[in-house]
Amino acid sequence: MSDSYDYIIAGGGAAGLSLAYHLVQAGLGDKRILLLDRAPKTTNDRTWCFWEVGENPFEAMVFRKWNQIWFHGEGISRRLQIAPYAYKMIRGLDFYTFMNRWLKQQPNISVQYGEITHIQEGERGAVVGLEGQTFTGRWVFSSLYAPPPKNPRYHHLLQHFKGWVVQTPLATFDAEAATFMDFRVAQQGSVRFGYVLPFDARTALVEYTLFSPELLSPEAYDAGLREYLEGVLGLGNYRILETEFGIIPMTDAPFIRRPSPHVMNIGMAGGRTKASTGYTFQRIQQQSRRIAEALAQTGQPFYPEPAFRRHALMDSVLLNVLEKQRSSGPKVFADLFRRNPPQRVLRFLDEETGWLEDLQIMASVDIPAFAKAALDVLNMRLQRARLGEMPAKRG
Repeated sequence: MSDSYDYIIAGGGAAGLSLAYHLVQAGLGDKRILLLDRAPKTTNDRTWCFWEVGENPFEAMVFRKWNQIWFHGEGISRRLQIAPYAYKMIRGLDFYTFMNRWLKQQPNISVQYGEITHIQEGERGAVVGLEGQTFTGRWVFSSLYAPPPKNPRYHHLLQHFKGWVVQTPLATFDAEAATFMDFRVAQQGSVRFGYVLPFDARTALVEYTLFSPELLSPEAYDAGLREYLEGVLGLGNYRILETEFGIIPMTDAPFIRRPSPHVMNIGMAGGRTKASTGYTFQRIQQQSRRIAEALAQTGQPFYPEPAFRRHALMDSVLLNVLEKQRSSGPKVFADLFRRNPPQRVLRFLDEETGWLEDLQIMASVDIPAFAKAALDVLNMRLQRARLGEMPAKRG
């Protein structure tokens, strides 16, 4: 027998939990919703950061926020005021705890745990298998991520990082400013930088981050962290309290938005990760709101998207510059922050700039390198068109 629901959410991470929340906020609290996940989330397995003006629905979960950021790159080492933006940090465990408490208060939402074995079309919607059980949903939303196959006519980088929450015996960190990017580390043929989120003057999450096509050995991340903490930040005495590791796709390859008639991919699986930066959390919130609004207004979750997105094109150009090493990562990002107000850079990365600001951004980078990259990107698009490959639409 198969239990039937209006909506089934496969995957209980940021995307799945956020969608459940926004469905209720959109007035769909009368719909039967099933949330499926492998197991309850009870550890602080990740950290989400983002910037915004004002507050968001999850403001109570913001662990720390800063109105200033440090940037260290070629020819620039500055503490930047970013108001009216605030750079915010949400810890995974705080988010899961809040959402689990909220889910228990929603009589229309059920939660089941186990391995999801399949998602396929059925007679009355889509069918999801969970360790011998089957559930039918009028609509199924899946955040089960599978990387797109590598295709030479797209760009494929990874943002991968290891972080330590460290504590020092004396006041060490600038508690009023997060370090957004610190390129004072050996690049070793790829884009590498440090990243510091201070909790207070003695405690911070410190990450060693790379943009490259391949992962490192576990020992190499540890060596990079030690080099950054001791060689760059000058810490001789610190204690490691927590560890985190992450891999985020940085690709302009297409993610399938609608794998079957009644299934929609969401979150990273639906292409919501920003290709050029890896930031995802706020883009998940935007997608969740739009899905909920579409369901409330039309009864189906798919909302219209523009046929041409210039920011997606510019993402591809930046990926090309980094992947083909037409200009160094430290120079690319240093040019952006040295020649533009930080608020403009943040608006650009959020895809909220207009044509004038886009032109100002483009005029601030290494124009010959980016021109070569733009020509290469256009050529790749022409090759895909000749071969009849689908355009790179991201959810």
